Amino acid sequence: MQAYGFKQGLSLKDDQSIFAFETPKPVATGRDLLVKVLAVSVNPVDVGVRKGQRTPLDQPKVIGWDAMGIVETIGDQVSLFQAGDRVFYAGAFDRPGCDSDYQLVDERLVGAAPKSLTPAEIAAMPLTGLTAWEALFEQLGIDPTAKVENAKHTLLVINGAGGVGSVATQLARWSGLQVIATASRPASMAWVKAHGADAIVDYHQDIVRQVHDLGWQQVDYILELQNLAHYWSTIVALIKPLGTIVSTTGSRQPINLVALKAKQVKFAWEWVYAKSFYQLPAMISQHAALTQLSGLLDQGILKSTVTKVLSPISGKTLRQAHQLVGAHHMVGKVVITNNQA
Repeated sequence: MQAYGFKQGLSLKDDQSIFAFETPKPVATGRDLLVKVLAVSVNPVDVGVRKGQRTPLDQPKVIGWDAMGIVETIGDQVSLFQAGDRVFYAGAFDRPGCDSDYQLVDERLVGAAPKSLTPAEIAAMPLTGLTAWEALFEQLGIDPTAKVENAKHTLLVINGAGGVGSVATQLARWSGLQVIATASRPASMAWVKAHGADAIVDYHQDIVRQVHDLGWQQVDYILELQNLAHYWSTIVALIKPLGTIVSTTGSRQPINLVALKAKQVKFAWEWVYAKSFYQLPAMISQHAALTQLSGLLDQGILKSTVTKVLSPISGKTLRQAHQLVGAHHMVGKVVITNNQA
């Protein structure tokens, strides 16, 4: 089969930064599905992993963590899917990614694809959808069914126009929360508003003052999706006593968690690959979450965030997608589809 990978973090002007190569078609065993890939999306994690490869690899590395496809064959322990099923998934961080003709993926990380969306619309959603779902409903502990109670509470989304922020804002509004989201440019502000934010604050200005001017002195929940160290003082100032903070970004410098002690605030990390990386029984929760996300997409409650579609999947289109995502000016997601998709 054909796959697309890299050996080193080269400039995207170099054809070898992402290139096509032949590799044996894998065989599904155990709980794995062999999926014929129809569409993939490129995320900041793809760009970071590729650029971060400083020393040359002996063999090409295949990445990609957003896919839609059709199950071709199944392993002997598979119980959730059968050949011919349309599926979508983010996969696992420590296995070959979706930038290839076929991919093996554990069924517990896979959901049945929405029936009413195109492959491109579907492929934009697994990674950001799962990250937003886990951040809100597992790490922040929000009950999406408690809509009356949730209406009394406020969530601040830092980087509301990003991939995860765009989905988190929609899910939070569906859950009944009041949502404040950060954005800056007119296009990103309009995007955030269209995806359900009650209020928008400009992250180039004083966020604390803007939130106060909007009528909130503090917020119950904060979802940080941009630069934890940069926004830490803002987060500490705005989080309510007994509130909860979740970050997806990590920090290259220490953060002062002691600043949260007097408020008895909870802090948690969200990394969507943790369950599969450590082969935890909780892996099955991603199948359940994707199943619910699929239903919300089919009902129109959740909208796909795709804004740019390239075709076909190739070294050239992947390099183009990495360029778009790496420039940090994308509003919405970029997806690459195969011709038959």
